[in-house]
Formats: sequence, C-alpha cells, structure tokens
Amino acid sequence: MFLALREIKYSKLRYSLVIGLMFLIAYLVFFLTGLAYGLAQKNREAVDTWQADQIVLTDEANGSLRVSHFSQQAFDQIKAPEKAELIQSSATVKNDEGDKIDVTFFGIIKNQFLRPDLVEGKMFSEKGEVVADISLKDSDGLNIGDQLKLSDGKELTIVGFTQKANFNVSPVLYMSQDTFYEATGQTGSKMISAVLVRGKVSQLPKGLDKLSISQFIEKLPGYRAQNITFSFMIGFLILIAALVIGIFIYILTLQKKAIFGVLKAQGVSSAYLAKSVIAQTFLLSLVAVGLGMGLTLLTALILPVAVPFQVNYLFFSGIGVLMVLMAVLGALFSILSIVKVDPLKAIG
Repeated sequence: MFLALREIKYSKLRYSLVIGLMFLIAYLVFFLTGLAYGLAQKNREAVDTWQADQIVLTDEANGSLRVSHFSQQAFDQIKAPEKAELIQSSATVKNDEGDKIDVTFFGIIKNQFLRPDLVEGKMFSEKGEVVADISLKDSDGLNIGDQLKLSDGKELTIVGFTQKANFNVSPVLYMSQDTFYEATGQTGSKMISAVLVRGKVSQLPKGLDKLSISQFIEKLPGYRAQNITFSFMIGFLILIAALVIGIFIYILTLQKKAIFGVLKAQGVSSAYLAKSVIAQTFLLSLVAVGLGMGLTLLTALILPVAVPFQVNYLFFSGIGVLMVLMAVLGALFSILSIVKVDPLKAIG
C-alpha cells in the first residue's frame, strides 16, 4: 500500500486521467441504473400498492389487464379469503389549459382493499370525482378541485391525491365503477377487468386464469424487454470499465519495468509488487466509483419530475462493489508481466 500511494502521489496527472475515465463510465452506469429502476417502478408502482398475492384474468387475455373482461357473475363464483374488483382503461384527458395527459383509469369499490391511501384531499364519493396520482400535481400543476376533460366533453374532478400510483408509465385516476362506466361510455352489462386476491384462490370458474403478482408484472407490456435491455447495457459498461482500467494499469506497468527491475535487484519480491499494483487499482477504482455515485445522487436532485429516475441504494451499492471488483480483476493481467521482469535485463 505504501508503494501504491507514493506512486499515485508522484504521478498525479497520469493517475488522475485513469480516475477521470473510470469516473465517467461509473457515472453513466449509475445514471442508467437509476433510469432503469425508475422506469420499472413507473410500470409497476400501482400494482405494488395493491399488496395482493394473486390476480384473476380471463384465460384468453394472456396476462394482459387491458384485454381481460368478464361478468359480475364470474366474480361471485371466485372463492378466495379476500378479493377486490378492478376495471381498467387507458385514456387521454385535458387540463384547463388544454394540455393532453395520458392516464389510466382504475374503477374500484372504495370499501375494498384496492382503496388508495390518500396524501391530500378526500376519497371520491360522488359520480365524476377521482383520486389522482401525486405526479399530476408535481409535473402538470393540477390541484384539488381541478377538472379534467374527456374527449366527449365529460369532466372529472380531482378530489384527492395518492402516491406511487403509476401503471405502464402513466398516472392512475382512481374512481368509482359508476364514474368509470360513464367516463368510458360503456353501456349494457357491466364487465370487470380483473379480481385481485389476498391469499390463494380456492375456486375458479371456467374461462378464468389466476396469476401470481410477480407473474403478472413480468407480463406488463414492455416491462421484461426494458429490464433485459438495461441489464445488458449496464453489464457491458461494467466490463468495459474493467477492460479500460486493466489496459491502463498494464501500460503503466510496462512503462515501469526498469523500476520494477531495480526494486527486484534490491530484494523486493514479485508478490509485494503485485500487491502494490492491486492496491493501486483498488484505490483508483474506489475513488472513481465513489465520485460517479456522488455525482449521480446530485443529478437526481435536479432532474425534472417528468424524468423517471429513482435511486435504489441497494442496487447502487451492489453495482459499485461489482465495478471495483471487475477493475481489480482487470488489473490481474499486469501481475504476469511483473513476475516476468528480469532485474538484469531491466537494469541493462
């Protein structure tokens, strides 16, 4: 460690370049991780707040909530410890300024467990009243009492706000089933999109299928593909970071062959020199990853609300440790060149 610190202190510019390059890669990795996690949460936030164990959909829906429709009679035939009805639809609404906002309608029965927890205002009680996700207040400037206009001229009034209510990256409007049917223009027999269950379904009528919540989340449109894409991007960036710092350390090691030869001639062992290189790489990568994480956390404070960026400290810590370990592994290639250094040839 002494030799590693002394060398870094002596060649500040050289090692600053190594730190700077890995810092930029680390910052990019952490930023992409925050975006990936934020987008994933925007897809599933509302699902997580249900705190359900299973969901019942039509067997032809293939796990898709938006194409699942069945009757109230089928709901009554489902046997489960606790169940709740859900009707879902997507829509575009306009605020008072005429700006278009893509939202998701959730029609629920407010005395069932899908009732959202309020952070402001009250629960809907009259037809036309809705409880909205708080992001509509933060990013679109909507407040309690504001009205949202539908394409057919009907209006919905915001009476409360809840948090963490996003589904498929669009804010949710919770409303009564009567309001839902009127807003969507559905007539005739009333249909249900899904039944959420706490516990396990013990009896299921023909034509319906049950999924665990984790299975349902995996089938959300684009959710799995998005996560796989970001995972590969982050993984390759970590490998690139390891290769870059490994190449830098290897080149620096070759440039110091004469110095290593002199040290070996004085009795310094190859093991000591190898430990010095590993310690040096560990310090450089640790500083670079720390700076990258710090800048990412500062960036998260100034990003607009519309950017789906969320910090997960567990993910960040794991990725930080992985990047440091991969950098150290990349530096192992330099050890072989240290072992092969012949003191006589290096000095000569």
